[in-house]
Amino acid sequence: MAEAAKAKALKAARRAQSDYEQASEKLEQRREARKAAFEQARAAGLSTREIAEAAGLHFTRVARILQSK
Repeated sequence: MAEAAKAKALKAARRAQSDYEQASEKLEQRREARKAAFEQARAAGLSTREIAEAAGLHFTRVARILQSK
């Protein structure tokens, strides 16, 4: 009985880690897509404040996103 509980716990831990890694990858992809969209808006002539207003963010946050690597 204890072995079954351990096996079940290990399976749950592996699944949780896998789910976490997948979520992290998706989050990074979405961050990159957001930055690309902000860069495109900037290239189209929008100001940082205009981008921020459209995104619902503070303009300093948009500036930091645009400056990130």
